[in-house]
Amino acid sequence: MAKALISLGRFLWRIWFYILVTLPILVFGPLLLLFTLSERTYAQFFWLARNIWALFILIGMGCIPHIKRDERMERGKSYMLIANHTSMLDIMLMLRASRHPFVFVGKKELVKIPIFGFFYKRVCIMVDREDPRSRSAVYRRVKKRLAGGLNICIFPEGGVPEESLVLDRFKDGAFKMAIAHQIPIVPMSFYDCKKRFPFRWNGGAPGPLRVRVHPFIPTAGMQDTEASKLKEKAWQLLHDSLSAKQ
Repeated sequence: MAKALISLGRFLWRIWFYILVTLPILVFGPLLLLFTLSERTYAQFFWLARNIWALFILIGMGCIPHIKRDERMERGKSYMLIANHTSMLDIMLMLRASRHPFVFVGKKELVKIPIFGFFYKRVCIMVDREDPRSRSAVYRRVKKRLAGGLNICIFPEGGVPEESLVLDRFKDGAFKMAIAHQIPIVPMSFYDCKKRFPFRWNGGAPGPLRVRVHPFIPTAGMQDTEASKLKEKAWQLLHDSLSAKQ
């Protein structure tokens, strides 16, 4: 009986998550739509997403961010933000972890999510990993957004790994782009998202979400041939950090 009640509670808690995701979008829909009409108003869209949508969801789920910063981003500079990816909370947590506007590069499948997907495809850079032409288009769009003063965020595992894995191997894209544009890597460890809100339906519970923003990894002077070395350095940093917190 107790197990059945726990399972029911977790099911209802997940339904509550989708309500929290949808409600602010419905309430602020006209403003969100207005701010997605032009890339010049993306900063206003980001402010709403960070300070209302993401905060509303995290507080509503009882998952309060606790962010430790070893280094801080400077206004007027561009960065490549990366983190481990284990939960749908990662999107909201990344919005809270960066005060400076950034654009997500993510898989096109998220467009299928009702309501959320409508705005996702308007403001994010979508990639179809099966289509080489899509990957080329991503590089062009990233260049344009960086030129507009925005940062870029990529979850370099390229998807959500098996829950038993501490950290899956990284894809090359984020590191090649960072070198191409000579921008620093901002590595972040998300310690608790897997435990708080895993992708399986029979797990999770409210609690703090710890984040560590590690010292940045510079790319100035690096060549494209060094992307693999940069990728391994970032992977090892996050893997060691996450392993120490298990």
